Amino acid sequence: MINKGKHIILGIGIDAVDYENAVKQVIDHAKQKKSFTVSALAVHGVMTGFLDSEHSFRLNTFNLLVPDGQPVRWALSLLHKIYLPNRVYGPNLTLKIAEAAAKENLNIFLYGSTSSVLDLFSKNLKKLYPNINICGKAHSRFKCVSSEEQLEIAKEIRATNADIVFIGLGCPRQEIWAFEHRAILPMPLIAVGAAFDFHAGTLRQAPPILQTLSLEWLFRLVLEPKRLWKRYLILNPIFLWNVAFQFLKIKKFPVNIFEGSVEFKGYS
Repeated sequence: MINKGKHIILGIGIDAVDYENAVKQVIDHAKQKKSFTVSALAVHGVMTGFLDSEHSFRLNTFNLLVPDGQPVRWALSLLHKIYLPNRVYGPNLTLKIAEAAAKENLNIFLYGSTSSVLDLFSKNLKKLYPNINICGKAHSRFKCVSSEEQLEIAKEIRATNADIVFIGLGCPRQEIWAFEHRAILPMPLIAVGAAFDFHAGTLRQAPPILQTLSLEWLFRLVLEPKRLWKRYLILNPIFLWNVAFQFLKIKKFPVNIFEGSVEFKGYS
């Protein structure tokens, strides 16, 4: 079990952990019914904070930010001499948490995406882990909600006796959702990105060899060029350039302490 603490990559505190430690932290907090925010950050996730000081503040309040992308894991190695055996890939982490929750008889709530994806995802989870208890699910409303609606959503989730909430709203909406609900949902809130679609079977994952070689981005770009070209062809080079700046100490990237009021987004 590996936990080597948080380390700064472009102003974002990334946790140098492995799957085993990440799962243990989630399960422990679920048993204690304590708020615990988690996200798996690839390059795009890190860059959402790097380019937005308000969002970097949000990310740095998270209890656990795991290195989802291989470039993020490599940046930990280059910048901080932290050598992890593998990245902590969000879709895999989702399954490992689900498996542990089934063993511990903990309730899982699914929030986000569409009703059809949620139905397929929950069906496939039950095939993998027959003892899993999915206590409820609610699809995204695909709109911004008021603070009153936010409280109503939280009330609905609490009424199901959920111990863990998986959030599939896409980056950065899911991280904003977790940040805005962390004080009113006393349980782990896990932002899992494309895991809903991957495990529902509605979106193909890159072959393992491409994932190992850090070419998952190329596979996804080929599948969804119109949606993802800016993310990969613009943000990836900016990430690498600034990691080089941090390594060479040309530029400092301290943790952002946001001094203004953080805007309520109300993403749902």
